Amino acid sequence: MPRRATFALALTLALATGVAGWGPGATARAAKPAAEVLVFEAASLKEAFAALAARFEKEHPGAHVVTNAAGSQELRAQLEQGAPADVFASADERHMQPLAAAGLATAPALFACNEPVLVVRSGLGGVVKTFADLPRAERIVVGAPEVPIGAYTQQIWRNAGQKYGADFTARVEARVVSRETNVRQVLAKIVLGEADAGVVYRTDARSPTAQGKVSVVEIPRELNVTAAYPIAVLAAAPHPDLARAFVKLVRSPAGVAVLREAGFVPCPSP
Repeated sequence: MPRRATFALALTLALATGVAGWGPGATARAAKPAAEVLVFEAASLKEAFAALAARFEKEHPGAHVVTNAAGSQELRAQLEQGAPADVFASADERHMQPLAAAGLATAPALFACNEPVLVVRSGLGGVVKTFADLPRAERIVVGAPEVPIGAYTQQIWRNAGQKYGADFTARVEARVVSRETNVRQVLAKIVLGEADAGVVYRTDARSPTAQGKVSVVEIPRELNVTAAYPIAVLAAAPHPDLARAFVKLVRSPAGVAVLREAGFVPCPSP
C-alpha cells in the first residue's frame, strides 16, 4: 500500500477511536474527573440530604455528592478507623464530640433538631391509642443503647417511669423483641409487621417508607427529648473547600427550608 494511503488509513482509525489523542475520545480522557464529596450522614437524614445533594451538584458543576447513611455510632467508628470522608452529620452530639476532641472533626455546629415519636403498625391503632398504652403492644422494637435513637428512647423510658411508675418501664422492656443499629431498621421492622410499635424520629414517620403503613402516637412533651444534629467538616477531608460549601448549604436558609419540609425543627435557644 502506498505511504500516502497508509497514513490516510492510520489517520482515519485514530479519529474514529481516539488513539494517541485523536478524536472525541481524547476530550473525555482529558476532562477533569468529577470531585466526589463523601458525606457521612445519620440514617434519619437520608431524604433531606438527598435533596440537598441534588441542589449542591447544580450549584457546583463537576461536584458529585456521595452519601453514606448509617447509625451515627457506625459512622463514628468508621471515621476513627481512618475511613475517608469530607463531612459528618450525626443524630446526636455524643458521637460527634469524641471526633472533635481527637482532631478528626473541625468546628461542629448544630444545624437541626428532631423529635422522637411512637409509631404503631397499621391496624394496631385501636390498641395503642396513647403513649400510656404502649405496654399493650406485644412486640416492641427499639434502637440499641449506643444508637442515638436508642439512647433517646432510654431517656424517654426513664421519664415515663417517673410519671407512670417503674412498673410501666418494666412492662415496656419486657415487650422489646429487638434492638436495632439505626432508626430506619426500627421503622422497617414495624412497616414489615415484624414488630407492633417503636420509637423513631418524626422525620422517619413522615418518610415515604412509612406513609400509610404506621400510625403516629405523640409522646407527651414532658416525657420527650430533643434530638440535636451537629455537622462538621472532617479534618482530613479530601475536598475541604467543597466540604465547607456543603456544610454552608445545609445551614443556609435554603438548607433549613429543605430540612423543615422533611420534618426537622429548629433547635431550642441555649
